[in-house]
Amino acid sequence: MESKNAQQSLKQTFNLLKYTFVIVPIVAGADKFTNLLTHWDQYLNPSMASLLPFSAATFMMVVGIIEIVAGLIVLKKPEIGGYIVAAWLTVIALTLLAGFNYVDVAVRDLVMAIAALSMARIAKIVA
Repeated sequence: MESKNAQQSLKQTFNLLKYTFVIVPIVAGADKFTNLLTHWDQYLNPSMASLLPFSAATFMMVVGIIEIVAGLIVLKKPEIGGYIVAAWLTVIALTLLAGFNYVDVAVRDLVMAIAALSMARIAKIVA
């Protein structure tokens, strides 16, 4: 009985993480086009923005597309999508830390990356 409860609990935890990493990247990605939640280009390091061949707003739209695709991959293949989201969040956090801007957001993104990695690993067990 305990094993069945443990498996059910693991499956529920997996589903919670899975749908979190489907919804959050898709919503954040879509918001890169509307800036309703925040003005995303403020998170782009100014020295990096100056290297871009286009505006920071355009760059953030490209980021938005990547995030939407990542969320869809988590929906269809969570064991792969979790690694993609974890890597993406880690890159974002490292970029923020490089400019020592928004350190709180960087830490949050690293914690979310750990959760996405955990979801990918659990997917191999329950999926």
